[in-house]
Amino acid sequence: MKTDSIKEELLESPSPEEEKLLVSLRASSWDEFFGQGSVKEALLIAIQAAKKRKEALEHILLYGPPGLGKTTLAHLITKAMGANIRVTSGPAIERAGDLAAILTNLQKGDILFIDEIHRLNKVVEEILYPAMEDYALDIVIGKGPAARTLRLDLSQFTIIGATTKAGSLSAPLRDRFGLINRLEFYNPADLEKIIKRASEKMGMDIDKQSLEEISKRSRGTPRIALKLLKRARDFAQVKGKGKVEDGIIHEVLTMLEIDSKGLDKSDIRFLTTIIEHHNGGPVGVETLASTLSEDSNTIEDMIEPFLMQLGFLKKTSRGRVATESAYAHLGKKINKNQGKLL
Repeated sequence: MKTDSIKEELLESPSPEEEKLLVSLRASSWDEFFGQGSVKEALLIAIQAAKKRKEALEHILLYGPPGLGKTTLAHLITKAMGANIRVTSGPAIERAGDLAAILTNLQKGDILFIDEIHRLNKVVEEILYPAMEDYALDIVIGKGPAARTLRLDLSQFTIIGATTKAGSLSAPLRDRFGLINRLEFYNPADLEKIIKRASEKMGMDIDKQSLEEISKRSRGTPRIALKLLKRARDFAQVKGKGKVEDGIIHEVLTMLEIDSKGLDKSDIRFLTTIIEHHNGGPVGVETLASTLSEDSNTIEDMIEPFLMQLGFLKKTSRGRVATESAYAHLGKKINKNQGKLL
């Protein structure tokens, strides 16, 4: 199996079977949602205030890398508000009529969750502006000189938008969100809690060492942690005695070529290319994409964020630079030119 495909599988939207598993493991209460403390606090205050005023919650934008819990938060917010949720995605709303059909069917207090909101069609997005601001929908009837605009009043509702690319949202759309929260990568301690709770829900035994190993190698992402846990369970059932133990988890992670920091073969190849082919940098992303035969968007969305989080990569005005920490982790000797760049 190609390691690039392993990472894509771990980060991409889950298959129907995995989605069913992940939904069953999803936090069903705020007490079960570990991490993201400041985001949780801000949301809970907004929820309590809206309930006291008996108003719809302000529109919320959640952004950050994939797999950090944006969808889970949307469902927890809905439950806390005692509302109904309608789930869709930016690419699924192709025409203005699609959006109108969704909005006119929302009741007071309902929540519309739009995943990948940065991929909304421009025409659809412009119709969304008055809906978010004035709870009204402007519909054009007829064509040419006989055309006229009809305004439909909508029930007060809340849009929760989720995106991995907040910078791709237009300023007018972004400004209409009252609450904008960034989800950060999780620390190992919070991931251990998530893995432990998931293992209990799955009815599986897992020792402390395995919890620590999975949490350290999950790239700070709960979705990856849960998928690694599932693979460990399968491995333990087939090659072990059903319990995920230290030896089992090391075999699983070795098979997947995931190192002690959570880097896989594509991460190491990326850093090695910068160090060996481009003297440690700086080097542009397009040059790296050509060297690696990889799409630049994949590099920017799936490889670079975690490497920057670890301090292995720097983005400068001249390009990408491998840091001293990256050299140390890969066992490479830093050259004189690299030392000057850093």
